[in-house]
Amino acid sequence: MIAVDNVLISDDVVKDQFVCDLAKCKGGCCEEGDAGAPLTKEELDIIVEEYEKVKPYLTAPSIAEIERKGKYVYHREFGWVTPTLGDDKEICVYGIRDEKGIIKCAFEQAYNDGVIGWKKPISCHFFPIIQENGRDGDYDRMNYEPREILCKPACSLGKKLKVPVYQFLKEPIIRKYGIAFYEALDKAAREYMK
Repeated sequence: MIAVDNVLISDDVVKDQFVCDLAKCKGGCCEEGDAGAPLTKEELDIIVEEYEKVKPYLTAPSIAEIERKGKYVYHREFGWVTPTLGDDKEICVYGIRDEKGIIKCAFEQAYNDGVIGWKKPISCHFFPIIQENGRDGDYDRMNYEPREILCKPACSLGKKLKVPVYQFLKEPIIRKYGIAFYEALDKAAREYMK
């Protein structure tokens, strides 16, 4: 375990390697799981604010499901999450398939198009790191939890390219904790790997 500021980071985050291989996994993390994407309290307001701008990117079944369930739902185990089509083990309502069958995030597509200024839920951006906020001054935690079958191509590509998990996820780490944190993590990782 590595500690940086008030965050405990699993050794696997620095020693394992990972690079998403969307051509092979097809964005399956947006569809495979026990619930929709976990959301922070701040993200609930962002989703409400940005929904009308993102709506044109969504499919008719997704829009119907959002109108039925709401823009986010409460899950007894995971707290606030994005809704999914059908039961909890189906695609996120904000997931859209492109012509190659790859699932992409409607929020991220709207962000990339310059329509909104928010990329996507931080839990999605962090995947395959599961990030948990500490409570009452407790340490935040970052654990590397790739899906065994779904993420196998990404683990292989990461090894081939020699990209540690934390380097692949530099953008969301900086988004959540800032550049100084990332630089401290990078320094600690290099020391750890000596």
